[in-house]
Amino acid sequence: MTQSTLKDIAQVRALFPGATNGIYMNVSVRGLLPNPTREAVDRFLQHHADGTWDKAEMFETVERARTRVAQLMNAGHPDEIAITKNASEGLNIIAASLSWKPGDNLVLCPALEHPNNVYPWLNLARRYGVEVRTVAEREGHVPVHALVQSIDERTRLMTVPTVSFSPGFITDISPVSRACHERGVLLVVDAAQSVGVLHTDVQQLGVDALAVATQKGLLAFYGLGFLYCKRELADTIQPAYLARYGVAVGRDAHETAMHLDRLTLAQGARRFDLGNYNYLGATAANASLGLLLEIGSKRIEAHVRRLVRRLALGLLDAGLPVVGGEVGPHLGHIVSVGHIGGGGHDSADDPAMNDLFHHLSDRGVRFAIRRGVLRFSLHVYNSEEDVDEVIALARRWTARRP
Repeated sequence: MTQSTLKDIAQVRALFPGATNGIYMNVSVRGLLPNPTREAVDRFLQHHADGTWDKAEMFETVERARTRVAQLMNAGHPDEIAITKNASEGLNIIAASLSWKPGDNLVLCPALEHPNNVYPWLNLARRYGVEVRTVAEREGHVPVHALVQSIDERTRLMTVPTVSFSPGFITDISPVSRACHERGVLLVVDAAQSVGVLHTDVQQLGVDALAVATQKGLLAFYGLGFLYCKRELADTIQPAYLARYGVAVGRDAHETAMHLDRLTLAQGARRFDLGNYNYLGATAANASLGLLLEIGSKRIEAHVRRLVRRLALGLLDAGLPVVGGEVGPHLGHIVSVGHIGGGGHDSADDPAMNDLFHHLSDRGVRFAIRRGVLRFSLHVYNSEEDVDEVIALARRWTARRP
């Protein structure tokens, strides 16, 4: 399929069998697998089963995936991308590899983060005496100005999500980036909920490091991720752990090549690569990245945000408590309903929200509850028909309630 054939998003939807198996609005947990990716995985498994698997070809697949994700995020060079097993490992690579001193501090808003962008930083407090400065969320929004005001002369790093874990609002990165760069503070972002769905330009965002995994917006599997690390930063970092692929012994050298008389780290973020890669995961990611690039991230975002606006307005009109209220720039590809913090990982304290969850789930809508709110998350395979059906189901639910 070439760019010229992708005239209608409906043609893209047809590549996702799961898009017609009920209404799937759960990309924030994991995305649907497209047919081209399934076909690439099937070929990989067949070669593995019949003994014709070629490791050199797998290295090439890893490098194609590295190059494609660099293109998708507008990294300056593929060398600014490290191969990880998930977003959590990418964040830990940065946390563990920087040189910390007692009294250094970092700033974050833990209430809107996934735990895996909190624990790496708390661990620094225990290991090195780093002060972790926390800022409270404000009605579901990352309080950008409060974060900036927390910076002082000992602040080394700030971390924010591009899109919050729950309720899923977009973070306004620009003022944070400007403040961090003016004061020599590193900006590290967790982009697990955005890359692949929302247009992401790391140079425009002005971030120093960004971590993402492939099972969500990148439409592939658990077990693979990417870490973008700005070249100027990566080249100053001594990795906390090191293996063959993080060492420069020559691009054409065998994977077991070793120089005992010198230790030269690989350029850029490659120094964070370790041993053998998740080749199955790289095969899936490479195929899905090819499809995402073919469609175009700006086009995907425009499609998804149009649907999200339609969904949010419809649910508001049905009388539901859409988090954030009026539709605005904070909405990306996620609409949340309920009351923030009123529940656990898979339940809400509000009995009405639990009832609505079961009402929709029993009728084929797949979505999630996170921290007390119902979270609907969309991708390129969703349609107006999906949105309108969810709104209609919600109206039926509200109509039968006292």
